[in-house]
Amino acid sequence: MLIYQFLLETVRNFPPEVALDEFNGLFLVYQSHPGNQAAFKELEKILNAKRCDEFLNTLKRCCYILINNWEAKRQIQCIAPLVEGFAQYDFDRRVASRARKHLQEWLKRFVESQDYADLKLFTAEHRKNSPLLTGVAKHWSERYTSYLLVPQYVNTDNSPEQREAAKKRSQELKDRFKFELAMYTARSQSAVHDPARPVQNPTGLGEEVLRLIKTIMVRQGHYKYSYFANIFTKQVQGLTYADFKDALCNYLAFSSEGKDAKNPTYQRILTRIKSLYPKYDQDTLSDSLLLRTCNRVISFLTIEREEEPSDFFIFLVSQGNTITLVILLLKLILICPNSRTHLEHQVAKLIRHYIAYPEADCDWVVHFFEVFNIAFAIHGDSNVQYDLIRVKRETAAAEAELEHSFGEPDDYRIFAQAKVELPPTFTVMENRQAEPSESWVQNP
Repeated sequence: MLIYQFLLETVRNFPPEVALDEFNGLFLVYQSHPGNQAAFKELEKILNAKRCDEFLNTLKRCCYILINNWEAKRQIQCIAPLVEGFAQYDFDRRVASRARKHLQEWLKRFVESQDYADLKLFTAEHRKNSPLLTGVAKHWSERYTSYLLVPQYVNTDNSPEQREAAKKRSQELKDRFKFELAMYTARSQSAVHDPARPVQNPTGLGEEVLRLIKTIMVRQGHYKYSYFANIFTKQVQGLTYADFKDALCNYLAFSSEGKDAKNPTYQRILTRIKSLYPKYDQDTLSDSLLLRTCNRVISFLTIEREEEPSDFFIFLVSQGNTITLVILLLKLILICPNSRTHLEHQVAKLIRHYIAYPEADCDWVVHFFEVFNIAFAIHGDSNVQYDLIRVKRETAAAEAELEHSFGEPDDYRIFAQAKVELPPTFTVMENRQAEPSESWVQNP
């Protein structure tokens, strides 16, 4: 397409200000000159032919072409003016030609569309210091932009530029959150912390976040969730689908405290799992069947139909069982990493469902988003390893009491460190506890 070619050549060969001027000259000013004549004629044909959808798709793709190229060259100063230029456009201006009237109407339709909302979401980081946003209070959903970007890159109707850019930005935001959480955790517990220089807390939980991290880690017991996920994955190889579902229920119900599995709602969840895809019960478990099953379980734990939160989600979160729900989701992702995108898409749907509510009116569900964000930063594909270090007890009796139990979260300090890849020839000798022999498959 000549419009794409023209803007690509401009953004690659000229300063960003020139590229922005050429974009505005085409789509906002609608003016031709010798340099843009071919692109202008192509746009004119679209307008005169009343091809509104083609115009909107072209406009959106051109935005991402410019933004992606500017970001690649770290020339981001024109991103905010590009996005905000649409909002400043005079939609009530009187125009004479039919083409200009179509342009005006379709620009207004774009500004009122989800596509423009997605564009603003994608560029929010570059627009945070914009004069138009000065004094505007941040919405609680902005803490979860990394998830709100997921629908943009899973939607195959979006352009390759938009999908690639949204996926990259989402990962960047997740990585930043992990880093900031690790820094906050380390510095806020440091004895040499300077109160005059407060550490940025990336969550919305205040100091409660430290206790939450400890609680999540204490609940997993002496061995990490990933350890038991690896055991489970090995043990279900070659099982029939029916046996796999039984093993999956045992795996999900396993808890260091044991009380979750006795909950009637928990039992209803397990019953739903056992009823999945009965026609495959005698088939051998395959990767595709594992993926379909985990995706279905994730759906009925979050949003199952008609974009409404599921009954399981509402009950568990509203009854204060947020950590239980998050750990269930985490366990599923650890045995089926390919379900991660589906889970994050479901979380995005939940955020959009509640986004119109003030935080005070939906604090219980915002708490779920916070716990989810933190748990997956700790246990997901993070490059930061979190460990708990027990604070020294005063008496031998107190130590003996905790020998077989983790005790209370306040008994520990959090230790976060970057994971380091060791060379293949490098080995570490260490003394280890005897590893548990946990079986998720019922022996006959």
